[in-house]
Amino acid sequence: MLRLYTLVWWLSLPLVLLRLWLRGRQEPGYRQHWNERLGIYGRRAANDEPHTIWVHAVSVGETRAAEPLVDALLKQYPLSRIVLTHMTPTGRATGKSLFGKHGARLVQSYLPYDMPSLVGRFVRHFEPRICILMETEVWPNLIAECGRRKVPVMLANARLSERSLRKAQRFGGIMREAAQGIGHVAAQTEADAERIRSLGAPKVDVTGSIKFDVVVPPAALALGAQLRQQIGQRPVLLCASTREGEEELILDAFARAALPEGTLLLLVPRHPQRFDAVEAMVHERGFAVQRRSALREPGAVVEGATRVLLGDSMGEMFAYYSACDIAFIGGSLQPLGGQNLIEPAALGKPVLVGQHTFNFAQATEDALAAGGARRVADADELMRTAAALLQDSAAREAMGRNALSFANQHRGATARTLALLPPGL
Repeated sequence: MLRLYTLVWWLSLPLVLLRLWLRGRQEPGYRQHWNERLGIYGRRAANDEPHTIWVHAVSVGETRAAEPLVDALLKQYPLSRIVLTHMTPTGRATGKSLFGKHGARLVQSYLPYDMPSLVGRFVRHFEPRICILMETEVWPNLIAECGRRKVPVMLANARLSERSLRKAQRFGGIMREAAQGIGHVAAQTEADAERIRSLGAPKVDVTGSIKFDVVVPPAALALGAQLRQQIGQRPVLLCASTREGEEELILDAFARAALPEGTLLLLVPRHPQRFDAVEAMVHERGFAVQRRSALREPGAVVEGATRVLLGDSMGEMFAYYSACDIAFIGGSLQPLGGQNLIEPAALGKPVLVGQHTFNFAQATEDALAAGGARRVADADELMRTAAALLQDSAAREAMGRNALSFANQHRGATARTLALLPPGL
C-alpha cells in the first residue's frame, strides 16, 4: 500500500509543483525555497552542529500552538537546536515572527514532499534526534523513513475529529501503518485519544491542549492598546479568522443589525490572499472601510465614519483580541470546524462561536459550560447577541471573567507533553 501511495506522489509531483507556482501568483512565498520542498540542501558544517529536535507545524495555527512547546524544549535542552518545518508561507512567516528571538538555535525549513528519497535527504541533512508532529500531521513515508533511521516520532497536541477519522479510515491500511509507526501520541482530549487509538497508534496519553499555555507577549498587548487608542471609545466587535463564504454573511447581518451607535466591525480574514477580496465586499455594501495597514503612520486614527476596520496583517491576532470588546471566532458559521477560541479567552474576552466547531469540540464545549462563550445559530443571531452584550457591560464583563477562568484552568499541557519524551534526547 505504501508503494502505491509513493507512486501516486511521484506521478502527481508535476501537478503539485504547477499548483505551487500558480498559488505563488497571490502568495509569492509559494515560489520561494523550492529546494527545501524537494529535499535539496547546501553542504552541512563539519560535525559541530548541536543536537537537533525536529518540530513540524504545518501552518499558522499549528505554529502558534507550538510556541509553548518550542520555548520549553529549548529551555530543557540547552545544547540542542530546533528545526521547525512548515507547509505554507504564512506558517513560515508566523514562525519567524514568534521564534526570531531564539536566533541560530531555531532553523526553519519547508517540509519535503512525502516521498522516501526526499524525506530521507532531510533526515540525513539535519540528523534529528526526534520528530515531533503537531496536531494532525500524519505523513506515511515520513513516519516510515524515521522508523528506518531510528528517529522516534511523537504526535503532540494531537486532535482527530470524527470527520477526520472517517477520512483516515477510507485510506485503510496505509493510515493504520502510519499510526503504528508513531512512538507516542499526546492527545488533547480523551475523545481524540480514543479515535487515534482506533487507527492503531500503540501508545496514546491525554495531555490537554498546549494552546492553553500560550503566553500573551507584552508587545502584543501594547500594540492592542495602541490600536484601541486609534479606534477610540467606540464599541468593537471582532470577527476573527473568518473564512470564504462567511464575510458576506457577517457583512449583510451587520447591515441589518441594531447595534449600539458607532459600533466598529473589526474583520480579520484568516488567509491574507483574501484581504483585497474582502475589502471589495465591504465597499459593495456601502460601508466606509479602513485597513489596519493604513494605521501604521504616526497619528493615524480610525475615522468616525468608518464602519469596518479590515485586519490586513499577519502575526497581530493577540493585538486584535486585546483591542476588541467581543470576539467571534470564524470558520464556525460554515461547516469548516472553527478556529481556536483559547486566545481571546486567555485575554478575558467574551467569545461567540457558530454551530460548526468540530475542530475544537472539547475546548468549545468547556468554554460554553464555563460561561465564557456563547453559541449562535447564524450571522443574524451573532449580531443580536453582540448587541445585547455591548449594551450590558455587567454581563459582558462577567462573561469575560468566565472566559479567563476557563483558560487558566486548562494550563499545563506543555509540561505533561515534555514528560513523555524519550530519555536521553
